[in-house]
Amino acid sequence: MKNVTVITHPLVQHNLTRLRDERTGPQEFRRLLGEIAALMTYEATRSFAVKKISVRTPMEKSTGAKLEREVVLVPILRAGLGMLDGILELIPHARVGLIGLKREESTLRAHCYHQSLPKNLRRCEIILIDPMLATGGSAVAAIDFLRAQGAKNLRLVSLVAAPEGIRRVRKSHANLPIFTAAIDRQLNEIGYILPGLGDAGDRLFGT
Repeated sequence: MKNVTVITHPLVQHNLTRLRDERTGPQEFRRLLGEIAALMTYEATRSFAVKKISVRTPMEKSTGAKLEREVVLVPILRAGLGMLDGILELIPHARVGLIGLKREESTLRAHCYHQSLPKNLRRCEIILIDPMLATGGSAVAAIDFLRAQGAKNLRLVSLVAAPEGIRRVRKSHANLPIFTAAIDRQLNEIGYILPGLGDAGDRLFGT
């Protein structure tokens, strides 16, 4: 699929399998999700623009690189929080915004109940974090909101994606880069990914 990257690194796939296992408890689930998020970040940030800068080593003056734009991480509450710390381990200087979306079970449509975002998103590299790209409703709602706030350099990181969710994002935002560890088979009748890993938020927080 165009602009969709499936990260097949052995460590990502190993941890994903453990996350899928119904016997994995909340503590282990949190740890594994953070580790996968860190590993996925390498691929998701590969195209970040850099600029050359001068740097003086203990030996002599040299040339190095610096990220051209500030980085903003935006997890979709609540499950997106499970991936946040893993990404911050690699990008500790990133700013963090939050978007709270709740899916109506009857219509599967997402409604925003909370948002808190840094200013000047137009000048930033933004990573939207949504562990489960299921129907795509929450992701599209969050992308629409970020675009309305001026976001230009935006990418979506999802642990597991359903084909239906990818198609919905593509329909609204054809060129948005999507990074995922797996594209699963399909959604069930109530909008859960199959085989998936259940409700990521519930498993993350033990609810």
